[in-house]
Amino acid sequence: MSETTLSGYRVLAIVTNYGVEQDELVVPVEHLRERGATVVVAAAARDAIQTLVGDKAPGRTVQPDTTFADAGSDFDLLLIPGGTLNADALRLEDGAVDTVRAFAASGRPIAAICHGPWALAEAGVVEGRTVTSYPSLRTDLRNAGATWVDRSVSVDDDGPFTLVTSRRPDDLDDFLPAVEKALAGSPHQES
Repeated sequence: MSETTLSGYRVLAIVTNYGVEQDELVVPVEHLRERGATVVVAAAARDAIQTLVGDKAPGRTVQPDTTFADAGSDFDLLLIPGGTLNADALRLEDGAVDTVRAFAASGRPIAAICHGPWALAEAGVVEGRTVTSYPSLRTDLRNAGATWVDRSVSVDDDGPFTLVTSRRPDDLDDFLPAVEKALAGSPHQES
């Protein structure tokens, strides 16, 4: 993996307070922070986030930095981790869906893994885009107008914003470099 310096870049990760897949939140957050990025975790509430492993076993708890409502907009990339329970609840959170729409409208990159792309479909930002996800979402994403592909990572940079998607925690080794590249190429980074 590259040793990209991401100092000065800001990432917003959005999750609910229960059910996010542990490695899809913790691994990217730690990875991006190690590369120098500031990563802010926003949840529905300020309560601790209970992650899960395999949608079943309790994982680590993570303290959110803020809530959707208080996160602000000064970020270069949006990260949407999965986990079935998290992603299903996240797409019902107006603040989360509004955040997805705002990032897409502003041209800033979005990265989503596993069930995370459900929020993209809910926000109406995947029409005409090529995406991947956990396989059970393929019909939902196709119905939202996306072209679904079965690969470890999909990078669609032909639209108004770069969209990085991935299937599952096993694909993090491919997902993380693609997220780094999208972040480093973000047009919103201040010089």
